[in-house]
Amino acid sequence: MQLRDDPGLPDPALHPPVVAEVGDPFADLRVVHLLARLPRAETVRVRDIADRLNADHLDWSFSREVVLATIVQLQANWLTDYRNSDGLVLSDGPAGPELVIEDTSRVDPWIVRQAERLRGTCEERLRAFTVEEGDF
Repeated sequence: MQLRDDPGLPDPALHPPVVAEVGDPFADLRVVHLLARLPRAETVRVRDIADRLNADHLDWSFSREVVLATIVQLQANWLTDYRNSDGLVLSDGPAGPELVIEDTSRVDPWIVRQAERLRGTCEERLRAFTVEEGDF
């Protein structure tokens, strides 16, 4: 189809807001990506993590519950892989849940693998969507 030149239209490349949901790999990937960059062996409030996600991803809305669910899943994955709970320690602080990530050389490669796994799940969902829409 031949289109005419743009007569001065506004850019339509706007993204609708996304409300992050528990178990959504697209949300989990964004949470894990931020967690991978947090300082090690320092206490970070979950509310600050959610606030940072909302500041970094203006077209998303992250609740503390979504962040907590992602951290709990990561804790379970860590426990499965390393048989201890030292990697990600979630505790109740005076202002709500807090996270401390272990400061060892095994954390970075492990969390990268978690992000890669989530990225693969996201790509699978996108492929399935494309097939369902008949574009593939």
